[in-house]
Amino acid sequence: MTVNALSPIAAEVAGRIPVLFDSGVRSGADALIALALGAEAVLVGRPYVYGLALAGQAGVEAVLRNFVAELDLTLGLVGCRTLADLRQTGVVRS
Repeated sequence: MTVNALSPIAAEVAGRIPVLFDSGVRSGADALIALALGAEAVLVGRPYVYGLALAGQAGVEAVLRNFVAELDLTLGLVGCRTLADLRQTGVVRS
């Protein structure tokens, strides 16, 4: 899986260039994992297209609102208030 390569890549570039992640991000929880593993940002491909197909602009807006809400909820569930808190806590892989 692409996410397995994210942490080593982020470590290798060491902040010299931004690392963007665009592989299988379908939810706020997926985004949180990628951000915790070193991505500077995540790109949201299919979810917004699904919203667009179903309801046009309103569908895209709803998808993005729900995406951000899920990211915020997931942050809280892992004990973080902000993305900066997340990056300071580290990630434990099982």
